[in-house]
Amino acid sequence: MFYFGGVNKIKELQINEEIRSNEVRLIGKDGEQVGIVPINKALDLAADAGLDLVEVAPNAKPPVCKIIDYGKHKYEMLKKEKESKKKQNIINIKEIRMTPNIERHDLQTKANSAIKFLQNGDRLKISVRFRGREMDRTDSGKEVLDDFYELVKDYGEIDKKPKLEGRFMTMYVNSNIEE
Repeated sequence: MFYFGGVNKIKELQINEEIRSNEVRLIGKDGEQVGIVPINKALDLAADAGLDLVEVAPNAKPPVCKIIDYGKHKYEMLKKEKESKKKQNIINIKEIRMTPNIERHDLQTKANSAIKFLQNGDRLKISVRFRGREMDRTDSGKEVLDDFYELVKDYGEIDKKPKLEGRFMTMYVNSNIEE
């Protein structure tokens, strides 16, 4: 594996003498099909061109090899992977925990922090934790989640409705801010 400026996971390719096959399907330096040739002839053709013989499809029968400049190829693959990383949209999930008997002001404070998260484009997981006898009154947890959503509905929309999972009632809210 190669590491370059935080970008990794470029597959290691077999080059020149590392190729263990007796015969290879050869692609020339200009991209033309040369055909199936012995490995020695392919290595000689690559040496004559001043380039490397790179195994691009090792699982094929026979393996496919290409005559290219390996350093340049490796650089272009790293550049391509780095470019694809830039275009990825990473969504963070932020969790806000509450209890079923939360006070109005505390609910407002948590809603304010949730609004900041939603404005940043994050996804929210809002959970209400039930302890002891609170498990008998799970409807109060649903009311808390509904009240909470009323406070943040201008900034996000419900992705998953409230659902009881063990001692937690959870709801997911996605940001409706377009980036």
